Amino acid sequence: MEQHQEQKITKDTLIGEIVEKYPQVVEALMGFGLHCVGCHGAAFESLEMGFKGHGMDDKQIEEAVKKLNEMIEKNAEEKQ
Repeated sequence: MEQHQEQKITKDTLIGEIVEKYPQVVEALMGFGLHCVGCHGAAFESLEMGFKGHGMDDKQIEEAVKKLNEMIEKNAEEKQ
């Protein structure tokens, strides 16, 4: 039976909050085309808004959020 992990971030999480709390995913965000991680607008823009602004559809956003959460979880496990 697959265990469901609680998501640390969602499509509604602000980009600035993600960068602050989970700096280990900044490179991945940039890999998804979201280069505004250091931009002042990132403090007010959700992950979904940023991704949609860079041409991603809902399915791509869902996959990206899943991958980012997996990275956060893996990083947390490595620190234990």
